[in-house]
Amino acid sequence: MSPGRVAASILPLEFDSVGYTVGGRPLVRELSFRLEPGLRTLILGPNGSGKSLTLRLAHGLLRPSSGSVRWHGAAPERVRGDQAMVFERPVLLRRSVLANLEYALALKSVPRRARRDVAFEFLRKTGLESLAQRSARVLSAGEQQRLAIARAWATEPEVLLLDEPTAVLDPGAARSIEKLIDAIAGSGTRIVMTTHDLAQARRLADEVLFLWEGRLLEHARADEFFDRPESDRARAFLRGEPMW
Repeated sequence: MSPGRVAASILPLEFDSVGYTVGGRPLVRELSFRLEPGLRTLILGPNGSGKSLTLRLAHGLLRPSSGSVRWHGAAPERVRGDQAMVFERPVLLRRSVLANLEYALALKSVPRRARRDVAFEFLRKTGLESLAQRSARVLSAGEQQRLAIARAWATEPEVLLLDEPTAVLDPGAARSIEKLIDAIAGSGTRIVMTTHDLAQARRLADEVLFLWEGRLLEHARADEFFDRPESDRARAFLRGEPMW
């Protein structure tokens, strides 16, 4: 990451008493936390706890019903160019693998003459170079997710939001995505990710946000959360007990 990017950091990310309500039903309740640079954050919790909603609120796809979301004091839509999001089921263009990356680079205002070289650089990093001319829509699930991650990584975001990126993948494909996440974090990009896979969370997390019914119950270092969770709900979740 360039020195200029560091000087103009969009972090910290701050949620201040954020609520999100649909049809009178609160799905996120009084959510407050602050994410600093330098860590990998895993957001955990049972289905329906608000994990994906939290990422969408951070990315600016949803607006809070109450409270505020701020990236270093700015609204999410003001820093969209410095943060990217990859979804559980990637949204790909009806174009070639290469064209998907080139389109993202065009939106980032990368000069036309440089786009192909940059695109191939990230295809190599994600093991997709040999598939450059193939239609993105005929790739396997694992290849499509790698393409979605390559496309996001190529734009050099300061923060990458990943929503259950391995949920529909077989174990081998999932581990290849984890290796990419390690590489992206090693390049200086801040990772904020949801997962339902506790073993994966143990491998990847520096810190954990644990949500239950739209509330934040714990925000702790990963080792503290997994070894000494403070709440009964977190202990039950880690034991694999039913959460209703």
